[in-house]
Amino acid sequence: MAARAIWKGNLKLGKNEVPVKLYSAVEDQTVRFHVLDDTAKKRVKQHMVDPDSGEEVETEEIQKGYEIEPGKYVILTEEDLEKLEPPPSRDIDVVEFLPENTISQQWYERPYYIGPDGDVKTYFAFAEALANKKREAVVNWVMRKKYYAGVLRAVDDYLVLFTMRDAKEVILADQLTKPAGAAPTQKELAMATQLVEMLQGEFDAKEYKDEYRERVQEFIKKKARGRAPRLKPVKAKRQTTALDSVLAKSIEALRRKEKRAA
Repeated sequence: MAARAIWKGNLKLGKNEVPVKLYSAVEDQTVRFHVLDDTAKKRVKQHMVDPDSGEEVETEEIQKGYEIEPGKYVILTEEDLEKLEPPPSRDIDVVEFLPENTISQQWYERPYYIGPDGDVKTYFAFAEALANKKREAVVNWVMRKKYYAGVLRAVDDYLVLFTMRDAKEVILADQLTKPAGAAPTQKELAMATQLVEMLQGEFDAKEYKDEYRERVQEFIKKKARGRAPRLKPVKAKRQTTALDSVLAKSIEALRRKEKRAA
């Protein structure tokens, strides 16, 4: 099925504007369940209830409040929230260009494809220039009444846009507590290096699956046909505290696997 554009705008490059379309680059596959009445097997509805009286609170009586201290709220009306919204815009503004991979992956939140919406030559010329110069662009834009900052880069001749997290959301490595304990020995370092070398390979996305989701979906399909298979419990792996023992077992397992493959 062809991808459907979720937003249209203009990529602003100085005085030039390139009409573009935005497409989702990921699709949520989370298994979701409906909440049903145990007897009637009908979907039940959720209601807002006063915790003290247990009585339902009508929609028109509900307000939005931000808790500034325990039990104390600042009430925000719909009119307040509308005034706080950024001005509507269809422009993706390029702020600056950086060497590629300057920004750590932990800043990225969600990927989108950006495709041309008419001016194909300028679009692909810009994508090729980013790839050749090994640069990525920091951009900002407004979409669905929300301000976004992001990173624009060339991937396989097309442009991919990653929304970025706010600086307050990102925890940097130097904020972590350094682990205590003895440093690894030369033997452990040598074994770890050997293990890394033995595990070298090429990425194949088909090998990485959500096994839980597949087990649930397969169970649902069989149960829908009138038979529920017995599921073997997933066994927890035993943990070993000695690092050299863990590495030795991993290396030995890889050697046995290579012998069987040969």
